[in-house]
Formats: sequence, structure tokens, C-alpha cells
Amino acid sequence: MSHGPTANGGQRQPPAWVTPLLVRLGTARREDFTRLRTPEHGGRESAVLVLLGEATDTGPDVLILQRAATLRRHAGEPAFPGGAADPEDADAAATALREANEEVDLDLASVTLLAELPRLWIPVSEFVVTPVLAWWHAPHPVHPRQPAEVAHVARLPIAELVDPDNRVQVRHPSGWVGPAFSVRGMLVWGFTAGVLAALLDMGGWSRPWPRDRVIDLPPVAASPAPSAGTDEADESAVR
Repeated sequence: MSHGPTANGGQRQPPAWVTPLLVRLGTARREDFTRLRTPEHGGRESAVLVLLGEATDTGPDVLILQRAATLRRHAGEPAFPGGAADPEDADAAATALREANEEVDLDLASVTLLAELPRLWIPVSEFVVTPVLAWWHAPHPVHPRQPAEVAHVARLPIAELVDPDNRVQVRHPSGWVGPAFSVRGMLVWGFTAGVLAALLDMGGWSRPWPRDRVIDLPPVAASPAPSAGTDEADESAVR
């Protein structure tokens, strides 16, 4: 794995706290994120941007958006910026960056690409998602560019994500159980929380938390069950 170029061709070295994660991702496999097999053929290619930054007052963080409550699918759900690939996208990174620009007005020149994670299968939507890890070397204000799709954008501090008081498991009405984070008014769950939980573990940032703390997913958030970060619950519900 190597540190990738920014969108304008420059390069920025991420800080030392990112290094353990990059080293661990060098041997990462799909099984580190989900037990669901990614099909060799079929599925719609998509990508999300896992954008790490660092704020002066709150330290390391990750960019998360909240979908608009009026959407037909994934209404009100926190997520990484991202979406389906367009034919003109050169690769998964191009998809993730384009979508982040369209959704939250991210300046692509402010981003250094770091790594592509394993392709992950979301059976309920038949998407094959590639999370793209990046370093936000020149953070700037972001906002929803399309309020009909994105309601809110936040930089969630890693210190708050790993706080044991902010970690729970949620139970979907289907029986699926997976990790979640309750931070700054957001309940981050599903695919996004699964990827986040894995990355926090790989980076060595996680702290022990009571994994028997399970809550029922609020009805407003109960869209179809996701695929990443599944715990001991019945995965057949999402196949």
C-alpha cells in the first residue's frame, strides 16, 4: 500500500497516528469487514469516501453525512459520502471523490488518497461497495449541496467514537445485530458503522466497551438490514 496522490496530483503525508491503520490495511481482507462473500460477477459498482481529518480542538475525526429524511431508501441514515459509479469514473476513488464533491461540496484538491479497502457486498441493494480511505490534508467547511438528499454533514471525533459510553449494538427488526455509535445526535449504524468499527480496531484506537449493550433500532431508522459489521445475529435476513 502506498500513499496516493491528491486530486490535483500533489502528495501529502498523513500524520503518524494514521500509520498503524495503513500498515494493518496492507493485509486486510474482506473477512475483516463482513462474513458475506462478494460475488465475482454482477452487482452495481459503487464507492464511499472514508475521509480522516484532524481538528485543532477535537483531534482526529472522520467525515459523516446524514441522508435526508424524505429519501425513499436509507432515509435519515448516517453514511460516508459516496454512491454508484458513473461510466466516466476511472476507478473507485474517482467515484468516491466525485460523489463527495456532489454531496457535501468537498474540494478534491484538499484530499490525499491512501488506500482502497476490499470490495463489500450489500445484498439488499445489490451494490458492490469499495470504501476508499483518504487523508483530508487541507480541511475546509463542507455543507449539503443537495438538501433533498443530504440533511447534515459532521466531522465526528475519533475520541468520541471510541468512547465506551457512545458504543452500542443495534437490533434490526429482521433480527440482524450490528455495531453502532451514538455521537453528537447521530446514531451511526449499519454498513457505515461496520466499516468504522473495523477501521477503529485496525488502527488500534478502539477501547473496551460493553458488547452486551443492545438496543432496538428506532423505527425511523429501520431501513433494510445492512451487510458489514455483522455480529452473531441471523445474516440470512439480509441475503
